[in-house]
Amino acid sequence: MALTTPLGAANAYLQTSKLANRGPEEQNFAAGSGIGGFADMLRDQVAGVVETGNTAEAKQSALIAGKADVVDVVTAVAETEVALETMVSVRDRVISAYEEIMRMPI
Repeated sequence: MALTTPLGAANAYLQTSKLANRGPEEQNFAAGSGIGGFADMLRDQVAGVVETGNTAEAKQSALIAGKADVVDVVTAVAETEVALETMVSVRDRVISAYEEIMRMPI
């Protein structure tokens, strides 16, 4: 079982607090509304992981060109690794929950 990192927990808390602190007009979670919901949160997180990876890649290219600091590149790569590990952990938990629901008697 994967361990939750402090950064992953902080990101999850931030996303949850964003959902909890929405105004009344943003709390419409009805199907088809396009506002809020688990799918939107998941899509935003995946986009964030991709963006973090692209940033790290750009910094690596800048380092090769001699325009970036090694510390910045290492930090960006570490942030990408943490974001990816968090996403994999969430994926594993979702699959586990789905499998548990499928085992429930009807």
